[in-house]
Amino acid sequence: MQAMVAEKTGQALQLVELPVPVPYTGQVLIAVEACGVCRTDLHLLDGELLSATLPVIPGHEIVGRVVELGPNTTGFRVGQRVGVPWLGWTCGSCRFCLAGRENLCDEALFTGCQINGGYAQYTVADVRYCFALSELESAENLAPLLCAGLIGFRSLRMAGEPHSLGIYGFGAAAHIVTQIALKQGREVYALTRPGDIKNQAFARSLGASWAGDTGCRPPVSLDGSLIFAPDGKLVPLALEHSSKGACIVCAGIHMSDIPSFSYAHLWGERSIRSVAHLTRKDGMEFFEYLKKNLIETHVRTFSLARANDALNTLRDGEFQGAIVLKLNSIFDS
Repeated sequence: MQAMVAEKTGQALQLVELPVPVPYTGQVLIAVEACGVCRTDLHLLDGELLSATLPVIPGHEIVGRVVELGPNTTGFRVGQRVGVPWLGWTCGSCRFCLAGRENLCDEALFTGCQINGGYAQYTVADVRYCFALSELESAENLAPLLCAGLIGFRSLRMAGEPHSLGIYGFGAAAHIVTQIALKQGREVYALTRPGDIKNQAFARSLGASWAGDTGCRPPVSLDGSLIFAPDGKLVPLALEHSSKGACIVCAGIHMSDIPSFSYAHLWGERSIRSVAHLTRKDGMEFFEYLKKNLIETHVRTFSLARANDALNTLRDGEFQGAIVLKLNSIFDS
């Protein structure tokens, strides 16, 4: 099979030929149809994920079809479409796993970080962390839901019940969670990097009440905020723009250091939280939610061989929505 491999930090991915992996007990072999390109992939290549195991095949927003089940493995059938997220394996026996908080498992392994991911024609995945997906949507439109959608969904829940919601950084996750928030009757206020008028216009086109630069003060105090941009300087700004009782949710796996800020900005029962990955319950509830609520993903596709171009486009921020690698599958007619 062909795969794009991260061999060393700071270097471009290499297109190589590798043997098709073999699924073991509890695993499925998947023919990849599409894989989303996430900012976490940039953190991996930049050496900002210290737990990463290189060389590795990146990619953790995987959509594909089951080719083979490992020995004594059940739960899916050959030909079924499945999705594979960032959280790829947990021990199942620690206090976090037993409490349904497996996203905090100390032994957890992550897709495209320690486990080979979806920048390849085939991948294997733990059946516990595969989700059955719709046959009605295209693979490339489904792919961003496996991380951007799931993390946005979990982040919004962690923010409580904000009527006025601030979203800092308007990329893949933001454009999905905006649609969810609006369906819930919330107002959305989008804050982008200075001068990013294209994404500000994109946010307004999705229904945001207001969009502006991160340095601007929104027209209302925000009852809660989601920070998707990996910039720690945004945390004090979000606190300053928030109302009493607001929760600021830091939704990225990596963020630059948060500078000091006045206690007055935190006072009034404001809070700051981080999101750590997802749980299987998140995934099951999210995809059940999508059966009743139409969410449109806006994607720009690249071929597998152009994964480096896709990553550079993501780094430059010159797009709206999400970026996805589209592959030819053995199941394509």
